[in-house]
Parts: sequence; C-alpha cells; structure tokens
Amino acid sequence: MTKKDYLCGLMKSSSLTFLVFSLVLLITASSCKSEFEQIRISNDPVKQLENAYKYYDDMDYYKAKTLFELTINSFRGKPELEKLYYTLSMAHYNLKEYILAQQLFTNFAQTFTYSELREEAEYMAAYSQYKLSPIAKLDQTYTLKAIDAFQTFVDKYPLSVRVVECNDLIDEMRMKLEEKAIGEGMLYFNLKEYQAAITSLENVLLEYPDTNEAEEIRYTILKSSYLFASNSVYDKRKERYMTVREKHTDFINKFPNSKYKREVTDILNTSNKEIKLFQNAEYKDKSTGTRS
Repeated sequence: MTKKDYLCGLMKSSSLTFLVFSLVLLITASSCKSEFEQIRISNDPVKQLENAYKYYDDMDYYKAKTLFELTINSFRGKPELEKLYYTLSMAHYNLKEYILAQQLFTNFAQTFTYSELREEAEYMAAYSQYKLSPIAKLDQTYTLKAIDAFQTFVDKYPLSVRVVECNDLIDEMRMKLEEKAIGEGMLYFNLKEYQAAITSLENVLLEYPDTNEAEEIRYTILKSSYLFASNSVYDKRKERYMTVREKHTDFINKFPNSKYKREVTDILNTSNKEIKLFQNAEYKDKSTGTRS
C-alpha cells in the first residue's frame, strides 16, 4: 500500500467515524427533547393536560404553562376548565409573571363565581399586586392597588382565614407609603425648599397620625419654618418668625424631653429676638409718625 492510499483510507475512515458520531449526537438530541416536544405537538389535549399537571407538580412551571395554554380552548365549557384555569394562573404566579397572574386570577373569580377556589383566586389576585409593589422610593401605584385589593377582600370575606394576613400586609404597605412620603418631605428640606418641606411633612402627620417618626418630622417642620423665615423678604419675616414660635410650642408640648430640646430652644430664642427687633422698629416708626 502506498502512502497515498494509506492517507486516503485514513481520511475515509475518519469521515465515516465523524458521520456516525454526528448521527449519534442527532439521535441523542432528538430523544432528549422528544418527550415534551412530542406531547406539545401531539394534538391530544387529554394527554397534554395530564402531562401539564405532572410538570406543574414537578415545579417545571414553564412547560406546565405551555401545555395548559395549548389545551385551554379544548376544554372551554367543560368541567376540566376550572382546575386548568386556576393552575395556569398559579403557573404564571410561580414564574413571577405577576401582572398576567393577577389578570388571570381576577378573570377566574369573575368566571367561576360558584367555585370553591374563588376566594383563594381573589386573594391571589391581590397578592400578585403586592408582589409588584416596589421599594419605597419608587412609584407606589401597585402598592395602592394592592392595598385596595386586600381591603376589598377583607370586606367581602370578613370570616376568611386570610383576613389577619391581609391586614398585616396592608399595614406593611402603608408603612412603605409613609416612608416614601417622609422621604419626599426630607428631600424638599435637603433641597432648601422649606415651604414645600413644611407642607409635605404636615401632610404626613395628617395621613399617618400614629407614625413612629413624629418627633423627627415635627423637628424638621420647626427647623424648616425657621429657615424659611430667615430667608424670607424683609416684610414677611416677622409673620413667619411668629409661625416658628407656634411650631416650637407644638413641638415642646408633644416632646418635652426631646433630644432636640437645646436646638429648638435656640431656634425659639433667635426667633423671639427677631420678632422683638421688628416690634421695636414698628414702635419707632409709630413714634416718629406721631411727632410729625
């Protein structure tokens, strides 16, 4: 055998080996995906639904969701639809697709009005809104929606075992709204927009009268009032220093032993001095006017 013949034979053998190896890989790959894919393309809704529940029980929610969605039209108007629709909703929830889950749970409750699962579906619709509630500094639209949904649930099912949990979650979200509101007021203060800070923080006290941050809030209101007066045009200062004095009285009446007592006393003393200067100036103006 010549060297050329040997090399040709070796190349043919290598090509055959590569072909066999490629076929083995192709067959293996086909067999790996065949179970789910064959079910998916089977056009057998009973088989698809049966396996959808199996995938769901195995926590393979994506495959379960896919098969549920393929079969849902086949079972419309049939008894199987109720469990299918609810489990599909749960699959979306477990995949953290909360917007779609909330819509599906709501649709379930509206469609299956006599279902034993209706109460739980309404709770899960509210809870899906809760899962969409972001950290305090972001927009709180979903937080407000979740609070409304939980409150509606409590009003509708006052004897539900979920009531205590709903009330706890409402309290949690109200604390988040409170945190955001306080943060906005403090931001105005840090930006030296003192009038806006006062208005914002006073609204917090009206909205959340039992807040644990009342001392800090009232202190910031007092300090904002003082800085607002100090930076006002001359003709407005006396009136605004008088307001500082009123804020000081409110603060001390509520927090007589406050950690800010020395600082707020300094604010009061300075404000009183400024008020006295204005009163003296007014007295001199009146006296001058009388003599003339």
